[in-house]
Amino acid sequence: MKQEDKELLLRDLCMRLPYGVMCSCIDNNFTPPSIDRELISINLQDETVIVSNDVWNSDFYIESIKPYLRPMSSVSELISAKEWSSLGGIELIDWYNANHIDYRGLIPKGLAIEAPKDMYDIK
Repeated sequence: MKQEDKELLLRDLCMRLPYGVMCSCIDNNFTPPSIDRELISINLQDETVIVSNDVWNSDFYIESIKPYLRPMSSVSELISAKEWSSLGGIELIDWYNANHIDYRGLIPKGLAIEAPKDMYDIK
Protein backbone atom coordinates (compact mmCIF):
# COMPACT_ATOMS: atom_id res chain seq x y z
CA MET A 1 0.00 0.00 0.00
CA LYS A 2 1.36 3.41 -0.96
CA GLN A 3 2.04 5.86 1.86
CA GLU A 4 -0.52 8.33 0.46
CA ASP A 5 -3.19 5.57 0.56
CA LYS A 6 -2.27 4.74 4.17
CA GLU A 7 -2.59 8.39 5.13
CA LEU A 8 -5.94 8.73 3.34
CA LEU A 9 -7.29 5.60 5.02
CA LEU A 10 -6.02 6.65 8.47
CA ARG A 11 -7.56 10.15 8.09
CA ASP A 12 -10.85 8.63 7.02
CA LEU A 13 -10.92 6.09 9.86
CA CYS A 14 -10.09 8.76 12.46
CA MET A 15 -13.22 10.66 11.40
CA ARG A 16 -15.36 7.51 11.56
CA LEU A 17 -14.08 6.24 14.92
CA PRO A 18 -17.05 7.55 16.99
CA TYR A 19 -19.57 5.90 14.64
CA GLY A 20 -18.75 2.20 15.00
CA VAL A 21 -17.34 1.46 11.57
CA MET A 22 -16.90 -2.24 10.79
CA CYS A 23 -13.72 -3.48 9.14
CA SER A 24 -12.62 -6.60 7.34
CA CYS A 25 -9.32 -7.62 8.92
CA ILE A 26 -6.90 -9.94 7.15
CA ASP A 27 -4.87 -12.30 9.33
CA ASN A 28 -3.33 -15.29 7.62
CA ASN A 29 -2.84 -16.98 11.01
CA PHE A 30 -6.61 -17.51 11.33
CA THR A 31 -9.05 -19.66 9.43
CA PRO A 32 -10.82 -18.06 7.71
CA PRO A 33 -8.12 -15.43 7.18
CA SER A 34 -10.61 -12.55 7.01
CA ILE A 35 -12.59 -11.51 10.08
CA ASP A 36 -15.03 -8.64 10.59
CA ARG A 37 -14.54 -6.43 13.63
CA GLU A 38 -15.53 -2.98 14.89
CA LEU A 39 -12.83 -0.30 14.87
CA ILE A 40 -12.21 0.96 18.42
CA SER A 41 -8.82 2.71 18.37
CA ILE A 42 -6.13 4.06 16.03
CA ASN A 43 -2.41 4.51 16.68
CA LEU A 44 -1.14 7.04 14.15
CA GLN A 45 2.51 6.66 15.16
CA ASP A 46 2.86 3.03 14.14
CA GLU A 47 -0.09 3.00 11.69
CA THR A 48 -2.05 0.33 13.52
CA VAL A 49 -5.68 0.00 14.47
CA ILE A 50 -7.39 -1.91 17.27
CA VAL A 51 -10.59 -3.74 16.48
CA SER A 52 -12.98 -5.62 18.73
CA ASN A 53 -15.59 -8.34 18.50
CA ASP A 54 -16.93 -7.73 22.05
CA VAL A 55 -14.90 -10.71 23.34
CA TRP A 56 -11.33 -9.67 22.57
CA ASN A 57 -9.41 -6.86 20.97
CA SER A 58 -6.87 -7.34 18.20
CA ASP A 59 -4.45 -4.96 16.56
CA PHE A 60 -3.69 -4.84 12.87
CA TYR A 61 -1.48 -2.78 10.62
CA ILE A 62 -3.47 -0.41 8.46
CA GLU A 63 -2.56 -2.43 5.34
CA SER A 64 -4.47 -5.40 6.77
CA ILE A 65 -7.88 -3.77 7.13
CA LYS A 66 -10.62 -2.41 4.92
CA PRO A 67 -13.62 -0.56 6.33
CA TYR A 68 -17.11 -1.46 5.17
CA LEU A 69 -18.64 1.67 3.66
CA ARG A 70 -21.75 2.57 1.72
CA PRO A 71 -21.27 3.98 -1.77
CA MET A 72 -22.32 7.57 -2.49
CA SER A 73 -25.20 6.20 -4.56
CA SER A 74 -26.86 4.96 -1.35
CA VAL A 75 -27.37 8.52 -0.02
CA SER A 76 -30.80 8.76 -1.67
CA GLU A 77 -31.88 5.60 0.21
CA LEU A 78 -30.94 7.13 3.57
CA ILE A 79 -32.10 10.75 3.40
CA SER A 80 -34.51 12.85 1.38
CA ALA A 81 -33.13 15.35 -1.13
CA LYS A 82 -34.56 18.22 0.93
CA GLU A 83 -32.90 17.03 4.15
CA TRP A 84 -29.60 16.35 2.35
CA SER A 85 -29.51 19.78 0.72
CA SER A 86 -30.11 21.44 4.10
CA LEU A 87 -26.91 19.96 5.49
CA GLY A 88 -23.82 22.04 5.01
CA GLY A 89 -20.09 21.86 5.62
CA ILE A 90 -19.23 20.04 8.80
CA GLU A 91 -22.79 18.80 9.27
CA LEU A 92 -22.64 17.03 5.92
CA ILE A 93 -19.26 15.43 6.68
CA ASP A 94 -20.58 14.30 10.08
CA TRP A 95 -23.68 12.83 8.42
CA TYR A 96 -21.52 10.97 5.86
CA ASN A 97 -19.34 9.56 8.64
CA ALA A 98 -22.27 8.59 10.87
CA ASN A 99 -23.94 6.79 7.96
CA HIS A 100 -20.73 5.17 6.71
CA ILE A 101 -20.84 6.87 3.30
CA ASP A 102 -17.72 6.60 1.12
CA TYR A 103 -17.37 10.30 0.26
CA ARG A 104 -13.59 9.99 -0.25
CA GLY A 105 -13.80 7.30 -2.93
CA LEU A 106 -12.10 4.55 -0.93
CA ILE A 107 -14.17 1.75 -2.48
CA PRO A 108 -13.03 2.41 -6.09
CA LYS A 109 -9.42 2.70 -4.83
CA GLY A 110 -9.64 -0.74 -3.21
CA LEU A 111 -9.15 0.74 0.27
CA ALA A 112 -12.69 -0.09 1.47
CA ILE A 113 -15.38 -2.69 0.81
CA GLU A 114 -18.98 -1.93 -0.09
CA ALA A 115 -21.04 -2.68 3.02
CA PRO A 116 -23.80 -5.26 2.75
CA LYS A 117 -27.21 -3.57 2.88
CA ASP A 118 -28.00 -4.97 6.34
CA MET A 119 -24.61 -4.27 7.97
CA TYR A 120 -25.50 -0.89 9.45
CA ASP A 121 -28.91 -0.06 10.88
CA ILE A 122 -30.57 2.82 9.09
CA LYS A 123 -31.64 5.33 11.71
